[in-house]
Amino acid sequence: MTAATLDRSHRRVALIAAALVVAMVGLGYASVPLYDMFCRVTGFDGTTARATVTEADSTTVLADKPLSIRFDSNVDRDLPWDFRPEHPKDTVSIGARDMAIFIARNNGSEPITGTASFNVTPVAAGKYFKKIQCFCFTEQVIQPGEQVRMPVLYFVDPKLLDDPDARDIEEITLSYTFHRSKADGEG
Repeated sequence: MTAATLDRSHRRVALIAAALVVAMVGLGYASVPLYDMFCRVTGFDGTTARATVTEADSTTVLADKPLSIRFDSNVDRDLPWDFRPEHPKDTVSIGARDMAIFIARNNGSEPITGTASFNVTPVAAGKYFKKIQCFCFTEQVIQPGEQVRMPVLYFVDPKLLDDPDARDIEEITLSYTFHRSKADGEG
């Protein structure tokens, strides 16, 4: 091999290595939103789906198949909030729209912006638990000493009964954890 050929070969390897580094960094940045999109589409890991009012209105209600819905609430340790469901348990008919209310209180001395992460268990029910409206879709700002009531409008899709992994589910748990928002400056 001549020196010129060796130089071209080294440059080529360096360019390929640099392209791989750029691709890996890009994949690293894209992995979180891609994983989030994958979970929302498939219901993976108990991720719920966001439904439209039109979709909820066109859903068949199956009154002969009631489900127990349990509501769970948690607060990250750096957030001085109390957070709880107004009623920890409800019974709904599959396909029927229902509403749960969560109550949050800021025990801190300054306004705090929080954001809620959520999941559904058993995980097989995640793609059938459809939220029409939820406080978890946006950040919540609560003033010091303020208590707020936050609704979740939801339904369980009747397609759950067609899924062999989910049709025997009798209880679904909707769990929320509030975190201080990164935009709040302390997250």
